[in-house]
Amino acid sequence: MTTITETPPRTAAVEIGDITKVFGEGGGAVTAIDGMSVSVGTGEFLAIVGASGCGKSTLLSLVAGLDRPTTGTVDVGGHRVSMMFQEAALFPWLTVGANIEVPMRVNGVPRAERKRRVDELLALVRLTGFARKRPHQLSGGMRQRVALARALAQDADVLLMDEPFGALDAMTRDILHDELERIWRERSLTILFVTHNVREAVRLGDRVVLLSSRPGRVLAEFPVEGERPRRIDSAGIAEQAAVITDQLRREVSRHA
Repeated sequence: MTTITETPPRTAAVEIGDITKVFGEGGGAVTAIDGMSVSVGTGEFLAIVGASGCGKSTLLSLVAGLDRPTTGTVDVGGHRVSMMFQEAALFPWLTVGANIEVPMRVNGVPRAERKRRVDELLALVRLTGFARKRPHQLSGGMRQRVALARALAQDADVLLMDEPFGALDAMTRDILHDELERIWRERSLTILFVTHNVREAVRLGDRVVLLSSRPGRVLAEFPVEGERPRRIDSAGIAEQAAVITDQLRREVSRHA
């Protein structure tokens, strides 16, 4: 007799419940997000794609607590949340180590503990020995690694990433995909990853959420097939990305 064991469903790390976000008032009001609901499982890598202006970055700001929805709820269930942006936004007058220390200083972490954790985080992002370097001495990919280490220094369970690799060349981006996937697994993170690159979304995500043009709504969800690790240039990734891209193009054309 064969016993079939089902994988238990993930508990939710982030619950986005029927949110609407309106900027401005009266005739000048702009609805960025309208009636959006998304549940993100603990440990899930959720990729979010959509046309420019569809509310992707606004959504991350709401999850991060940097802004509040006009209506609806965002529940992170007590999880710690950190955010990483497209630009590394490192302080140029600080060393790499001091940049990573910033959130720990804010949280009152003792000096010796900060030093130990900086060394651990630099090893995690494969930048051991770079603590005393300045941002201008690093490549773009290395600066993004430092920015990732600084985000992880907040001991967050949920990592929000707003097009963090968009400005990088293809080879550097591909390397950082591998590194991010490794860190996601090692740290058991929940990740919400915004990107314009559909192949990148399929390469990294457990699931891809496609948003409509403004106002942003959930247009479709695509579970990503295929075992990890994946290659962005593989036939399977290309096929799944093509399906999502076709629907995205139809949505963009409809609002052109």
